[in-house]
Amino acid sequence: MVHFKNRYMVMEAFFDATGKGQADPLVLTQLNVTKAIRDSIQLNFGECGIAASLGSLQVKYVNPITKLCVIRVSREDHQKVWAAITMVRSIGKIPVSFNLRDVSGSIRACKKAALECEEAKFEYLKLAAGDRITPKFLETMESCFDKIKGLES
Repeated sequence: MVHFKNRYMVMEAFFDATGKGQADPLVLTQLNVTKAIRDSIQLNFGECGIAASLGSLQVKYVNPITKLCVIRVSREDHQKVWAAITMVRSIGKIPVSFNLRDVSGSIRACKKAALECEEAKFEYLKLAAGDRITPKFLETMESCFDKIKGLES
C-alpha cells in the first residue's frame, strides 16, 4: 500500500484596506480562499496545472480574525500551489497578499506552527484592545484554538 504524501502550508493573509475606510473589509472563509487559489493556479499554470493539483488541494483551516490559513496539497504539487498562492493579488475586489509562515510534511508539525502563530497574534490583539475585549471575542478565539487542535488528515 502506498501512503499519500502531503505538504501542509501555514499562510497569513494581509489585506490592503487603504482608501476603503474599513478596518476589516473582507471576511476570510475557506470558500473564498480556495477559489482564489484555484483561479490563480488556472491563470498561471493552465488546465493541466489545475487538473494536477485539484485532487489534493484543500484549505483545512481559516481564522477570519487573525487571517491565518492552513492548506493541504500533495508533495508533488506543493511548489506549484505555493507559487500560485504568492501570485494571488485579490480576493473579491479587495487587494490581498499571502505570507508563508511554515511548510511541513505532517499535520502534527503544522498544528504546532499554527498554534504558535495564533497564540502570538492573540496576545498582540489582547494588548492592542486593552480593556475593550469582549467575552464574544475571547470565545471566538478559544473556538479557533480548538479547531486547530482538532485538525486531522
